[in-house]
Amino acid sequence: MTEDCLQLRGLRVMALCGALPEERVRAQPFELDVDIGADLAPSGETDDLGDTIDYGEVCAAVCAAAEGGQFTLMEAMAQRVAEVCLEADRRVLWVTVEVRKLRPPVPQHLSTSGVRITRDRQ
Repeated sequence: MTEDCLQLRGLRVMALCGALPEERVRAQPFELDVDIGADLAPSGETDDLGDTIDYGEVCAAVCAAAEGGQFTLMEAMAQRVAEVCLEADRRVLWVTVEVRKLRPPVPQHLSTSGVRITRDRQ
């Protein structure tokens, strides 16, 4: 695996994700961080957008996947986002996705709940 990494931080989406009945019908805020492993040397040398992964396109695809789906578990949302990232560009070697629920439905004072997964090209 290359150590080069494109980092996307704090992408906010409104999505249907949760096990409780109200979470199944009312979108709630989530924050995503996405790390994309790819060889960034070519774009570092050429300074040409065509030689790298367009993070604007990745953000649009991630938002569409998260906001367009309905998930019971954050694990499933993270898996779908990872699949979209791996499909977005053949140069993507691996992806790490963090999904954080910004309003977890628990009685304790909990800022966020979340998951982190890493998937690679197989």
